[in-house]
Amino acid sequence: MTMANLNHLLFFFLFLLLSLLGKQSMSDDVVVRVGVVLDLNSTKGEVAKSYILMAVSDFYAVNSNYRTRLSLFIRDSKDDVIGAACADLMKNENVHAIIGPQRTTEAKFVAKLGEKAHVPILSFSATSPFLSPNHHPFFIQTTQDDSAQVKALATLIQAYGWREVITINEDTDYGNDLILCLIDAFQEVDVRLPYRSVISPSSKESDILKELNNLKEMQTRIFLVHMRASLASKFFVLVKNSRMMSEGYAWIMTQGLSSSLDTIDSKVLDSMQGVLGIRPYVQISKGLEDFERRWKTNLTSGKANYKTFGLNLIGLQAYDSIWALAMAVEKANIDNSSFLKQNARESKVDLAAIGVSEIGLRLLNTIASTRFQGLSGKFYLVKGQLKASTFEIFNVIGQTKRIIGYWNTKKGLSKEVDDIYTIAYSVSKDNLKQPSKDNLKQPVWPGDTTNQPKKLRIGVPARDGFNEFIKVEWCPRTNKPKVSGFSIDVFRAVLHMLPFPLPHEFVPYVTKNGQSAGTYDELLYQIKLKNFDAVVGDTTIVANRSSYVDFTLPYSESAIGAATIFTGLVTWVLEHHVNTKFRGPPDQQIGTIFLFSFATLTSSYREKVVTNLSRFVLIIWAFMVLILTQSYTASLASMLTVQQLKPEFVDVKEIKRNGYFVGYHNDSFVRELLIKQFNIDESKLKPYRTPEEYDEALSNGTHNGGVAAIFYEIPYIKLFLSKYGSRYAMVGPIYKTDGFGFAFPRGSPLVSYISRAVLNVTEDTDKMTGIMRKYFESQTTCVDGSAEISTDSPSLGVYSFGGLFIIAGLTSMFSLLIHVVKFLHFHWPTSNIVPAEGSFWLKLIELVKHFYQKDQCSYPFRKNESPLNPKISPDGFGASSSIDDKQNHSRTSSEGADNVDINDDDENL
Repeated sequence: MTMANLNHLLFFFLFLLLSLLGKQSMSDDVVVRVGVVLDLNSTKGEVAKSYILMAVSDFYAVNSNYRTRLSLFIRDSKDDVIGAACADLMKNENVHAIIGPQRTTEAKFVAKLGEKAHVPILSFSATSPFLSPNHHPFFIQTTQDDSAQVKALATLIQAYGWREVITINEDTDYGNDLILCLIDAFQEVDVRLPYRSVISPSSKESDILKELNNLKEMQTRIFLVHMRASLASKFFVLVKNSRMMSEGYAWIMTQGLSSSLDTIDSKVLDSMQGVLGIRPYVQISKGLEDFERRWKTNLTSGKANYKTFGLNLIGLQAYDSIWALAMAVEKANIDNSSFLKQNARESKVDLAAIGVSEIGLRLLNTIASTRFQGLSGKFYLVKGQLKASTFEIFNVIGQTKRIIGYWNTKKGLSKEVDDIYTIAYSVSKDNLKQPSKDNLKQPVWPGDTTNQPKKLRIGVPARDGFNEFIKVEWCPRTNKPKVSGFSIDVFRAVLHMLPFPLPHEFVPYVTKNGQSAGTYDELLYQIKLKNFDAVVGDTTIVANRSSYVDFTLPYSESAIGAATIFTGLVTWVLEHHVNTKFRGPPDQQIGTIFLFSFATLTSSYREKVVTNLSRFVLIIWAFMVLILTQSYTASLASMLTVQQLKPEFVDVKEIKRNGYFVGYHNDSFVRELLIKQFNIDESKLKPYRTPEEYDEALSNGTHNGGVAAIFYEIPYIKLFLSKYGSRYAMVGPIYKTDGFGFAFPRGSPLVSYISRAVLNVTEDTDKMTGIMRKYFESQTTCVDGSAEISTDSPSLGVYSFGGLFIIAGLTSMFSLLIHVVKFLHFHWPTSNIVPAEGSFWLKLIELVKHFYQKDQCSYPFRKNESPLNPKISPDGFGASSSIDDKQNHSRTSSEGADNVDINDDDENL
């Protein structure tokens, strides 16, 4: 035998030995059976399957020395809950873990089976926040649940200064569950949901178009869309056809849809131009790029004209789920994987016949502690859910998704991802509390414009005369309006005090030829008709107008503002401990105090009080307000023609008795007041517009084509007298209103913010003086000081009602004192938890903590805990955790929310 033959023989025996050892090694592998549940008829299911198969291949190519192997058993759910559960995987295939299913409804069913059989369920796409391990201990979400994105969405909406958003979601568990989380998140930042649109996945195009037409009629133009790609593909095409993907609209997509855009047809994407989306940020790496290349090669291999997609987040999370499970199986040190059978029956999917996995609990705990860097990011579970990471915000432009910024819980909004991941940075509290669009790149909005959608359309009166208060001019070159005046400058100063931007445009209330389109009442009613978002001008706060608008606190002189706010504050103290309507985040509680305070003047408040002390305070206050409103009907004065500064007439009764003519300012509410309250014959009324017309009418007198007196509001009379005061006098009686205010839709969240800002501006003496000097300093006072109010006639002022204010104040103080004594009596002993050597201040802190908590022993709460009175709130904004409560509210329209009347049996818990 030659040396060469000997070498060949030795090589053959060596090869044979290695083969035998290899077979022995393979036979020693522990096979762990794993079920995979997908809807293989859907694009998402097909893509996920390809990722899963590649994950198994890649994992064992890298970890060939592992002694465990996953054996996959794939089932098609066929979009059916029972089919998706595939109980036979547990009963007949004895799987010890299941990957999937895709949908929330299916996942809820399978999670219960997993708990029964001790089989971990790993879902990479079911994102419901109500699938938490607290309710389903064997359910693991290897994706971020929907609650992770709500803060990012709320911050994004805050950054653009939007205070109202309409949600549009599909009518499934997936669609409804997120909206419940959004309601709470938006409440915290005072963003209102005036309407919720719910669309069934099986809706016909005609049904969707009908709903879109309904949305088109609403005032809000900001929409948040939460639905799956299958429904979105039909929905957005109809949106564009309805001309709602145009300038003035804003559309935002939630995480689920944003992560599925790669599977949407390009024609559908054309109908989504300008839409904003939010999705988890996936850091591009060399390994990810290599995977994408191999994945596309595998998909197109042997398939002609096969359409490929880009990397898909859901697919990447499915890939990482397989790796996490394979790692856990190896770490769990499994020698065998048997099932304990119980009550076996012939039925293939009989739930009672499902056994219990002996390794299920050990495998569950191992998965929970698994950590690694996956393709989709860091795999890190917190209480059975993937830890929330950074979100990227993008803008759909053409067929691309242009990134305009990033968000995470620590840094807030940022233009660049490097800023998010910088380790050495100081977190700015202002950045988190007051997000700004300046922290994002400029998006291109629907309509191919960079103009931000939803600027407030603010109606302003166009009037002749008294232009110091408000003046509308038209640019001859552009024909665009220029608005100025005292009221406008005050409003702009108020905007500077707001903690958020408020994009707006002033729209004069005029006809096509530039003339005034109607009275002040008609202008304010345009808010209810949704033609304007607000009205800014010299609009007087009167009771009848509060039936269709909400006024801010007045920015001009008001007699009872301080007493009103004090009453609201006392009511809040009395109700906070026992009434959920007076609870919530600090900002919301402050807003409630101001809004409730002012609403008591017009009886338009909607917060129901539950304590007898509060009712006592409000009864006295209501009685006082009744007297005030009867006495201070309007800020009017009579200007009478005088001879040697001695008025001929000082009483309205005398003017009526002699049948004299009376003047009023055209388009003012004064006309109706003179007819209805003073019973002056309509034929005796003459309208005027300018100070010059006032002067001419008074000079001519009632017998020469003029008038005997002109009735108008004090600010205008003072301005008139500054020019003509040597010839006229202001005589009483004087009737007080609450001054000038800005008007908004009823229930608008902006009212409380604007009111607080108004207080800040009006209390800034230097600022208000500067604005007043700008418009009124040039008007000299009366030459001989004759603009004073005549002392020959009685005049109503604040001091005229001093007794009423004292009674109301004493009532409030007395009620507050009783409340404090009762509170100390019941809760001071509880402060004994403070050590004996503890200071008085420590005990006081404990009392404050008790005050801030709900008094569950109080009558309102104990009553609702009765079996006959379930904890259901009709408006859904209480602290109750009932899902039905929130679903009830989410389906109410804005108008319905304005008329909520909660009786005692329906108090929130």
